[in-house]
Amino acid sequence: MEATQIKERGTGEQVPGKKETGRGRVPKLKLSKKRKKWFPALAVLLAASLAAGWFFLRPDRSAGGTEAGQYRLDTVQRRDLTASVDGAGTIRAIESYQVDALVTGEVLEAPLEVGDWVEKGELLYRIDAGEAEVGLQQAQLSLRQAQLSYDQLAAGQKVTAAAAGVVQQVYVREGDLVSPGSPIAEVADTSVMTLTLPFQSADAAGLAPGQSAQVTIAGTLETLPGTVESVASADLVGAGGALVRPVKLRVSNPGALTEETSATAVVGETACAGSGSFEACSRQTVVAQTSGQVTDVPVTAGGRVSAGTPLATLGGSALKDSLESAAISVENAQLTCQRARDALESYTITAPISGTVIEKNVKAGDKVDGINSGSLAVIYDLSCLTLTMNVNELDIGKIQPGQQVELTAAALPGQTFRGVVDRVSINGTTTNGFTTYPATILVEEYGALKPGMNVSATIQGDTAAGVLTVPVEAVSRGDKVLVAPKEALAEDGTLADPSKLEERTVTLGLSDDHYIEITSGLAEGDTIAYQDTGTGAPAGG
Repeated sequence: MEATQIKERGTGEQVPGKKETGRGRVPKLKLSKKRKKWFPALAVLLAASLAAGWFFLRPDRSAGGTEAGQYRLDTVQRRDLTASVDGAGTIRAIESYQVDALVTGEVLEAPLEVGDWVEKGELLYRIDAGEAEVGLQQAQLSLRQAQLSYDQLAAGQKVTAAAAGVVQQVYVREGDLVSPGSPIAEVADTSVMTLTLPFQSADAAGLAPGQSAQVTIAGTLETLPGTVESVASADLVGAGGALVRPVKLRVSNPGALTEETSATAVVGETACAGSGSFEACSRQTVVAQTSGQVTDVPVTAGGRVSAGTPLATLGGSALKDSLESAAISVENAQLTCQRARDALESYTITAPISGTVIEKNVKAGDKVDGINSGSLAVIYDLSCLTLTMNVNELDIGKIQPGQQVELTAAALPGQTFRGVVDRVSINGTTTNGFTTYPATILVEEYGALKPGMNVSATIQGDTAAGVLTVPVEAVSRGDKVLVAPKEALAEDGTLADPSKLEERTVTLGLSDDHYIEITSGLAEGDTIAYQDTGTGAPAGG
């Protein structure tokens, strides 16, 4: 194979073993004699620069790849700490109320004015309630009717005597089914008997109720005292065509009188014109007031009963169902009545809080259309202002009720206000992986602050005097601190060998924005090291 010689660029020497071809031919580079002289010097200078750069920038293998210059040094010192938390929010009234209408009608009264102080329960608006009043009356009538029906049905379970007397006859027995109007028993009062006798019309005109009478029993001729109870006002045609008037006498029954006993009587010196038969003073046939099954009959014929004495008891599933239905009707009527009463109350609007009227939009004579009318008025309780400040989850442990708060407002430059933490909610809000918790701050001496102003707040937390501290950046992984022993330091106190740094576990205490308390693990004067992030407190500060 034919060997081809070509010259190396810049030297003029030929390089054997390179076959010259059409496309791979290396063009000859002609250099001037002057350039040939400084080119080797330039190459040497470039190589020296690269070597120096590698020396200064090479990783420190002994320090795990971290240069001493990347660390900041500080000394464990005693400081006074105050744990404060900064935040912002909008000042608001401690309580506010927007007056809305729930009903439609004309405003009859609206005594409030902007700037007025109103007490809780004081009248704000009175709206015409004509239809609502009628609705309540109708509901009350329906309730009375439902209650009456239930009471009658419930009372109908016990069939009782209306007056005292003797049971003449019992018409039912246990197990019988009865309906309203079915006879249960007959009771008659025979302790007093009445006797109706005819008197000559002219004689009867001289008689009067209350006069004493002498009653003579037919057959035995026994006489009993009696009293005129009534004298008829109309004449009747008696025996033989004579005009007579019925006169009713009242006679106490000594025990032997019956309705078959007949008698005559003399009132004063006036004798009757005929005889008559005794009747019981009162007689009643007691009937069922409702449908049901007879479950008990506690009386028998001949027994004496008092007014209200049970004669029979009704029950059964049908009566039970009727009672349940009647009770439901009463409850429904009660609910309807309550709704009507509530609706009527909505026409009178009173202040739910004590406060100052800051807005009035409706006056007497205007018409309102429920919630479509919008706000009628606004009331603020300005006895105290409040601020809700969202606290980061990392700081929430520093906040507790009773802590003092310093507030400033851009609208009031140069002024500072004081508040106090009222409560801290545990109902946090998480956004993009960060959780905040609302802290409520009360401001009693608020001066020129007004609801709606934006303020900055600093919550003054716990304080600690003369405690060991290190910069917050010096603590890593929760409770780790790098300590620089003497052998890691140079004579001038700078870090010479990062590989000799010692990692210690410490116990942490109070902290502020720059420093954190060390309760154990370090001693005063210890030198600590931490990576320089370009932020935080100055070393040794």
